[in-house]
Amino acid sequence: MLIREFASLSLLLCLVLAVYIKEAALLLRLVFHKIGRRPGLSGFFTKPAIAVHLLSIAGIVCLLYAIFIEPEWIEINKVEITTAKLSKTSIRIVQIADTHCYPKDRIEAKVAALVNSLKPDLIVFTGDTVNTPDALPLFRKTLGSLKAGTGKLAVTGNYDYWFLRGRDLFGGTGFQVLKKDSVKLAKNGESIYITGLDFGNGNKWREAISKVPRGYYSIFLYHKPDLIEDIRGSNVDLYLCGHTHGGQIALPVYGAVITFARYGKRYEAGEYKVGDTILYVNRGLGLEGKAPIKARFFARPEITVFDIKPEIGRRP
Repeated sequence: MLIREFASLSLLLCLVLAVYIKEAALLLRLVFHKIGRRPGLSGFFTKPAIAVHLLSIAGIVCLLYAIFIEPEWIEINKVEITTAKLSKTSIRIVQIADTHCYPKDRIEAKVAALVNSLKPDLIVFTGDTVNTPDALPLFRKTLGSLKAGTGKLAVTGNYDYWFLRGRDLFGGTGFQVLKKDSVKLAKNGESIYITGLDFGNGNKWREAISKVPRGYYSIFLYHKPDLIEDIRGSNVDLYLCGHTHGGQIALPVYGAVITFARYGKRYEAGEYKVGDTILYVNRGLGLEGKAPIKARFFARPEITVFDIKPEIGRRP
């Protein structure tokens, strides 16, 4: 965690703690006032006290929303990209990330129905499969039920690399796992290339990208946004990743409190233009497995749709 992120998280926790300590003090003061049978309400309804009460109630409402509503409120984001590297064919790619499945279905059936309704040519999964090994059957069932016209590709994430290494994560799903590979996707006589790195091969991005011929539209899959400034100027048109969860807990205006990523909030969620490359950081679908409270706030679970189309009036 970056120092700035640690400081932001510490400040937020201190502010929340201060509000509830003050609320507890006001309640105790009221109780002792009543026990002593003193007249009045011991300042329980002064303007400053009312402000504390309102903040306390708002905090509880936000917590309930973050635990019970937002984690299941999936957002579909659509991104249209035009390129001179295609002349007649449009390609639809659906990205999912960070499922972090548990053994019982939470939103997995809903995700499968939504993805299939989008009728993608290609589905890509950018890492972090399950929080516990006993969730693998649900994960495989979910990914196996996804349908794509030309292929399904995946890379592993840090959870997969640290806690699930050696397990068959994608068996029976129909997904091809890219370790440091490039594959060619053809549609209607035109082609694009997709390069993927598993989490353990992050330092081998040059070797992987070098396999893509110049002049073709090039998509790069890696779990984190951490390589975006390293690959600046390389043969990558679109870089798809996840990992940050959009902070999972974000604040209005400020955004993600923590990202656990190399550049912190610089690439916390959504679309960025870095040199000639478009970076997209997907907020993911699941919940951080090690978090003490399983919640999302201002960082809804996300499915992203990329429609890559010819740039009218130009030739490659």
